[in-house]
Amino acid sequence: MATDASPQLRSVPPPSDFHPEISLSQSPTHDGLHFWQFMIAGSIAGTVEHMAMFPLDTLKTRMQALGASCSVQPVSVRQALGSILKLEGPPGLYRGIAAMGLGAGPAHAVYFSVYELSKQVLSRGDPNNSMVHAASGVVATVTSDAVFTPMDMVKQRLQLKNSPYKGVAECVRRVVMEEGIGAFYASYRTTVIMNAPFTAVHFATYEAAKRELMEVSPDTANDERLVIHATAGAGAGALAAALTTPLDVVKTQLQCQGVCGCDKFSSSSIGNVIETIVKKDGYRGLMRGWIPRTLFHAPAAAICWSTYEASKSFFQQLNSR
Repeated sequence: MATDASPQLRSVPPPSDFHPEISLSQSPTHDGLHFWQFMIAGSIAGTVEHMAMFPLDTLKTRMQALGASCSVQPVSVRQALGSILKLEGPPGLYRGIAAMGLGAGPAHAVYFSVYELSKQVLSRGDPNNSMVHAASGVVATVTSDAVFTPMDMVKQRLQLKNSPYKGVAECVRRVVMEEGIGAFYASYRTTVIMNAPFTAVHFATYEAAKRELMEVSPDTANDERLVIHATAGAGAGALAAALTTPLDVVKTQLQCQGVCGCDKFSSSSIGNVIETIVKKDGYRGLMRGWIPRTLFHAPAAAICWSTYEASKSFFQQLNSR
């Protein structure tokens, strides 16, 4: 009896719900890439995207923080840009870029690798399911925001006019000493609530637009495919950015509170911040900075997606050798 049992046990097939391809081991996941290769591709894409478009991010932050301490007249992109160049010169557009560099790489490595893994797990054989793309994007952003939010707060405080901080290290040290660790995550809930719909719209729109463009021109060369990724990414980024601007204004107010005349809030309640903004600037205050935000995310998404897909193609060719 004992001698017959051993061969039977060895011949039992694995359960139907066992998916060895989802393992984070050395075997490639979907698209023929290893998990760590998704992380590297995402890190490169995120760093290139944010560093290239940083001046627009600075304009957006300045415009959104203007109405914090008192009601002011709307400021256009041209006025904000002219003020920075006149008083601070071109370097003023790049204050805080070191914090962005420190946060964008790790956050996007997490972002894209979690997205790809979630898409693989949830798709169940249907790679064109827009709901899966949206859900995967939400899971990815909740995870990556936990990594990026502290450096994003440091970045925005350094971007403010007459910022009291000389650099990243001083900002981190003073925030820890004066406000505590919790200050780095004061806007985390708002960031997640903003980025969840942003990412859902972004990923669903990107995947749908990419699929439609690929069907129109299925036999495209690699260079033309990058144009398709860039076009789909730009449209998705612009739409998602415009729709979520009010929550981005709330996030900026929370991250910059108590600095350079910005209001200090008794809690991180989104409703409390919205009420304060509307009371001082009206509902238009919730749309402050929507133009530079949209101008940032359209090309940024194009840069990010094309860089990401190019990095994936590089690794796929490397793995096929």
